[in-house]
Amino acid sequence: MAEEKKTEALAQVVKDINVAGDKYRSISKEEIENTHWRHGGPPIFDAVNKLFEEGQTKVWPKGSLEEAVQNAVKLWEMELSHKTRLQDFKTISHEKFKLIVNGRDGLSGEETVKIGSYNALLKSSLPKEFQYYKSEEETFESSHDAFRAALPRGFAWEVITVYSGPPVITYKFRHWGYFEGPFKGHAPTGEMLQFYGIGVMKVDESMRAEDVEIYYDPGELFSGLLKGKSLSDNKVEKQGAGDDDGSEHTHSCPFSK
Repeated sequence: MAEEKKTEALAQVVKDINVAGDKYRSISKEEIENTHWRHGGPPIFDAVNKLFEEGQTKVWPKGSLEEAVQNAVKLWEMELSHKTRLQDFKTISHEKFKLIVNGRDGLSGEETVKIGSYNALLKSSLPKEFQYYKSEEETFESSHDAFRAALPRGFAWEVITVYSGPPVITYKFRHWGYFEGPFKGHAPTGEMLQFYGIGVMKVDESMRAEDVEIYYDPGELFSGLLKGKSLSDNKVEKQGAGDDDGSEHTHSCPFSK
């Protein structure tokens, strides 16, 4: 019975009123009006929701702990990517929150909002010459632009397993998307990229995250992103063949699960 109450409380965090018809991320009318949004208003996730629904490997029963955890993480990521002030976040404990990735020092809420989800998740302790991605040289905007271009249909996310419920929620997740746009000088391959990881989220009595630990292998992601040919090589080949390399890509928000 106690476990059911905790699941209901977690589900309540993501209940309220749907954002632009979105069934995975919810927000109240008051929140829509009073929040400082990064792009002027709450986002629309139609493209990545389609990708998620077409590619998900698990369909969790309505009201289940797994569904509640999946939607809670989607809502937290929406806030991280689209709200500019920590005070507008509803999903985290503002004073206690820490984001810990692969055992590195935790980032505070303010630090995470400033650098963005990509830079927070892709920080590396390797020497710069061995880093796949140099997060210290990227801004919030440049990091999101790079991945939006590479994954124009979005970067979908699902819960695979939930090992424990509140107050310490431990879960396995899957992240995937299609490499259909250029990334850091590499041509797209059109292939699906995916990786798996483990999350540990400690929540308070109001189901707000006090700290989130993420463990995964970035090499699973970058082995696909760096697989494409060098764009400089492609340009030479296309110029020789008389082709015009003037294609454009429409972008949607990628690290939206």
